[in-house]
Amino acid sequence: MPCDFYQLTQYAKSFSELTPEREALLFEVGRQIKPKLASITEDFYQHLLTIPEASTFLEGRVESLKKTHARWMEGLFTGPFDASYTEHMYNVGDVHVKVKLPVEFMAGGITLINHRLISVAVEIYGHDQEYCAQVLAAINAVTGMSLLVMQQSYQAASLAEELEKFLKISGMSRVLFTNLANAYKDK
Repeated sequence: MPCDFYQLTQYAKSFSELTPEREALLFEVGRQIKPKLASITEDFYQHLLTIPEASTFLEGRVESLKKTHARWMEGLFTGPFDASYTEHMYNVGDVHVKVKLPVEFMAGGITLINHRLISVAVEIYGHDQEYCAQVLAAINAVTGMSLLVMQQSYQAASLAEELEKFLKISGMSRVLFTNLANAYKDK
């Protein structure tokens, strides 16, 4: 079933509270935060390599992953956070499913990233507690939106993968399955 990325964007923004004001704040602070992102990416991957369960997914790919990660991190401070962004993050979730990355790695990864972004924000804006709190809320909102979208795609891709296994094992055609599902949809 195709995804309505506009609708998913609105849904994710409503949960994460990524408001236009917070988006504008991310763009504003990006000038000061973006120069620190390369070190965050380096530290992030160095930490992941210390986690045995994570390091197996990184072998031979760290440098290319760092480049992708750095582009995404910069995008957190340049936007836009529209249907195209949502579609991109949805596809990231799909890739994670295809490489069989455990779902908890996404939440764990966002947590690690937030730890590092919090440190940077406090370092730069800690002298003004109110402004720093607003910056931290904006960072949390954009990373929360990103995580929610990736989890939505992860769930959809995982269900589709399980359905394919079921159809193969049972020998049931997709048409028959769809007809049966529709027959019991409202019951």
